[in-house]
Amino acid sequence: MKKWIIGLIVLAIIGFGIYNWAVRFNNTAVRYNEDISEAWGNVQTSYQRRNDLIGNLVNTVKGAADFERNTLTEVIEARAKATSVNVNADNLNAQQLEQFNQAQGQVSSALSRLLVTVERYPELKANQNFLKLQDELTSTENSIQTSRVRYNEAIKPYNNHVKKFPNKILAGLFDFEGKPYFDAEAGAERPVDVEFDFNSNNEG
Repeated sequence: MKKWIIGLIVLAIIGFGIYNWAVRFNNTAVRYNEDISEAWGNVQTSYQRRNDLIGNLVNTVKGAADFERNTLTEVIEARAKATSVNVNADNLNAQQLEQFNQAQGQVSSALSRLLVTVERYPELKANQNFLKLQDELTSTENSIQTSRVRYNEAIKPYNNHVKKFPNKILAGLFDFEGKPYFDAEAGAERPVDVEFDFNSNNEG
């Protein structure tokens, strides 16, 4: 057999091997990326649930006589800022996630201050609607924590796949980049409107 034929066969085998490697890498990266998108969707759903509850909580609390307006205003402003931070799992980077975390951290802080302030209002502490919302918020905070942990769990195999050599060579060619982990507080993309009119006399 002529040498050039042998060389051609060797090149064909090498090319086929590289092709298979590239296909396996890409398909695995796509699968992991889809897992991340699903996990990120669950994170957003959890935060959206909290936003909905905050809206209901504000409408319940502001009906209390002489309740501190500043405390309510802080909660609403923090939530509005958090819902304005839009993050897509496909192009998530460390800076975006940090902004996301900071905004949601401000919501948690303002909400915590609100709930502490409520302790000075016996009528609110005895309000069944408020108590139900408080319980639902607690449950939602647990759901948020769980969804964040599961998001990090989805990130790990993806990052391992695209960052290890020699896969990182193909990662650059196929535009697969490593993704950041949650490491602190974290948003829902779509804001929920909340009526906040202290001049109204018929609110509760």
